[in-house]
Amino acid sequence: MATTATALEGVSVTHRTLDVNGVKIHVAEAGDGSAGGTVLFLHGFLELWHSWRHQLRSLSSRGYRCVAPDLRGYGDSSAPPSPSSYTALHLVGDVVGVLDALSLPQVFVVGQGWGALLAWHLATFRPDRVRALVALSVAFMPRDPAVRPLQAFRRLYGDGYYLLRLQEPGAMEAEFARMDTGFIFRRILTTRDTGAISFSPEWWGPQDQHVPLPPWLSEDYVDSLAAKFGQTGFAGAMNFYRCLDLNWELTAPWTGAKVTVPTKYIAGEDAMSYNYTGVQEYIHKGGLKGDVPGLEEVAVIAGAAHYVHLEKAEEVNEHIYEFIKKF
Repeated sequence: MATTATALEGVSVTHRTLDVNGVKIHVAEAGDGSAGGTVLFLHGFLELWHSWRHQLRSLSSRGYRCVAPDLRGYGDSSAPPSPSSYTALHLVGDVVGVLDALSLPQVFVVGQGWGALLAWHLATFRPDRVRALVALSVAFMPRDPAVRPLQAFRRLYGDGYYLLRLQEPGAMEAEFARMDTGFIFRRILTTRDTGAISFSPEWWGPQDQHVPLPPWLSEDYVDSLAAKFGQTGFAGAMNFYRCLDLNWELTAPWTGAKVTVPTKYIAGEDAMSYNYTGVQEYIHKGGLKGDVPGLEEVAVIAGAAHYVHLEKAEEVNEHIYEFIKKF
């Protein structure tokens, strides 16, 4: 378990690779834990550990130990070739393995996008390991025993929805391979679409178009994502989506299970996941609280979309800190 050190936004970051459940998980750490707690950050789709750079800086400076892994299939972590190796059980198992390897019996958990889905699963399967939870962008999704997820998405958005187009292994990877990787990230990170994104040629538009970056996105960050995914490819990230129906099968024993750990939900008001059909009613009219009895706070951030932790970093940092410092 060799360690290396780098600097990120003026913060000293230690890197190590852990052997966990038959795979290798790269973990970045910052902060000394003098405040009395550790915060585990779980990144989202097409992100990496350093997508949390603003939060690592903020929380580590306040005395928290911060741990940010590359999830399996991403960055410097292992990427098993089989799509069925990316189920919720595998991913939660990786997280528990990381906590065990670092001798962390319980942590604060902050998840964004797919990382939020993973955080919800962790809090459902192993609440004993979660001191408090902050979920960004993606709300809890209770298991519907009558409808498979892909069937539900197909009914809502049709076969052209990106989540459905991702299902055939290799197909979307081939489409991405025909595009410039930097363009892919510029287009995805800056989209304000709240409808059924397709990742079709029509959605991408001309690849020679200039996609300007907003002030909250740096060229260095986009370039670093493009470089790393240029090396690793996108199959690992896409395989998460290919387990949606398999997750539905495997999580049958947790049908109706509640999330009881102290929880805060944060969303950008323009995020696609916050604007899905029925989501706002579920969040604000008692559905989310019914499924997540531990829910204490909901924050909807004006002017922000899916990548709220990047777009409104300081505001999100304060929301996280003010919540977790209570526990």
